[in-house]
Amino acid sequence: MSETSRRATKAVIPAAGNATRFLPVTKSVPKELLPIVDKPVLQYIVEEAAEAGADDVLLVTARGKDSMVDYFDSRFDLEEALAAKGKDDALESIRAPERTAEIHAVRQGGALGLGHAVGRGAAHVGDEPFAVLLGDEFCHLDDKLLPRMIELQAETGGIVLALMEVPREDVSRWGIASVDATDDDDVVEVTGMVEKPAVDQAPSNLSLIGRYVLPGSIFPVLHDTPPGRGGEIQLTDAMDTMRAKGTPVHGVIFRGRRYDTGEPAAYLQTIVELASERDDLPGFNAWLREFGATLD
Repeated sequence: MSETSRRATKAVIPAAGNATRFLPVTKSVPKELLPIVDKPVLQYIVEEAAEAGADDVLLVTARGKDSMVDYFDSRFDLEEALAAKGKDDALESIRAPERTAEIHAVRQGGALGLGHAVGRGAAHVGDEPFAVLLGDEFCHLDDKLLPRMIELQAETGGIVLALMEVPREDVSRWGIASVDATDDDDVVEVTGMVEKPAVDQAPSNLSLIGRYVLPGSIFPVLHDTPPGRGGEIQLTDAMDTMRAKGTPVHGVIFRGRRYDTGEPAAYLQTIVELASERDDLPGFNAWLREFGATLD
């Protein structure tokens, strides 16, 4: 089977960070398990991967974060207790995570950067294409970002990035792609990547977000990539090396719903936004309107 006809069916989720912005809670609770009302961030991310067909998921973890793997395991004692009390909805809710995907885990073995974390997936992924989903954001399933990226990667055999338009005045906060247009309105050819450029030097206003679909051939490149910015092995450096040697790099411009949980204020905004869309939290929206009025 040619590389350009294979579809990514595996996903790597780097989740080894210390999440210092959420201390002290992340001293004992992984940031990825912080709840969005009653479902942790990590479950949303795994569901996003599985919905796109990448239901073989590798978590790249660290010491003290084994509870992430436990979350996707069975709890027979709790299931029996809920079944005995006739709490069918609650029973289904705790069974759902283990049915979502096949979960594997590997320790990163040191905070050596995103490129190093992704590289720890080499033995599990092999030479297949695979998705990378960063552990502090997720996209609405109905907006189908990852399926579009996997489809494009299967067509090109190269690297596919997720891009979002940001205000021009904010480009210095992000990694920004330089691009050329293609025949598809939502797809661009990526000709370079610049980390946090000055506003007057930014090649576009298209920011990289935490979704990638990569060929398995990136693993030896990551292995040979020296530490870069911050003394860490940068995934961006490895991707740019491959691009310079002829690997096609494309970006899907995402205009859908993205939820950021990477820092406390954005995490709280995500909770409020998703809670306001639920119909099983009676009185929440009425309270939210009343509370909002007190802030005017």
